[in-house]
Amino acid sequence: MIKFFRKIRQNLLSEGKTGKYLKYAIGEIVLVVIGILIALSINNWNERQKELAKEQLILKQLYSEYQSNINQLDEKILMRNEALEACNKLLNQIDNPNSINEDVLYQSLWTIFRDPTFDPIQNDIVGSENIRLINNDTLVRFLSNWSSEVFQVQELELEYQKFRTEILLPCYLRLGVSRNVNNNLWKDGYSPTEALDKEFNYQFTIEPTKKQLDLKKVLSDVELEGLVSQVITNHQITNIQSQSLRMRIISMLKIINQEIEKE
Repeated sequence: MIKFFRKIRQNLLSEGKTGKYLKYAIGEIVLVVIGILIALSINNWNERQKELAKEQLILKQLYSEYQSNINQLDEKILMRNEALEACNKLLNQIDNPNSINEDVLYQSLWTIFRDPTFDPIQNDIVGSENIRLINNDTLVRFLSNWSSEVFQVQELELEYQKFRTEILLPCYLRLGVSRNVNNNLWKDGYSPTEALDKEFNYQFTIEPTKKQLDLKKVLSDVELEGLVSQVITNHQITNIQSQSLRMRIISMLKIINQEIEKE
């Protein structure tokens, strides 16, 4: 092809047709430029297709991760709701000490002692160059804010961890109920809400305390009553924040699904 064009140029020059030669040379340059532009366009198109394919892989990974995150978050919200129900049962027994139900009392004391903590899958997309592959600006904004929003929930959970360890446990030990609470937990089998294998039932016996335990005195303890009410406030506030975080995840999953379905 190059020899063909060269031959045409040589013929035009040998025949003294300078004007036609110049027109031909300009036309040849235009063709070369057009060829280069077409090649660049094809190359850009190929690169864009590769980036879109990478974006799809990232979106599918994000969808799986945030689906796992919302499932875990729902589990923690459920655990707090169970604790709130247990608090109401405890306050009812505190207010009506003449109708004590030992099983309900010990079960409720254990339920509020549990420690729901949200530990989501954290991806590194925000801190990597892959963030530029995501075309949806709203999704990018959600991803950028995710860590700080999770921390707002985890901060409340850390406060409860400290409260549980430093205040609630010492109260249980002082009242002498810890052995009975743990015996009640295991005697009929126990499958934690947060257990990895929820089908397995764990069971063994500790046996209740042999010491004399006055449950009316336990229920009349002012500190216990105050702690139960504090648990209610803490779990309510944490669940409010958790529900807001849950709505963020739902919005993200919806956007991600829409972006995946575009393909």
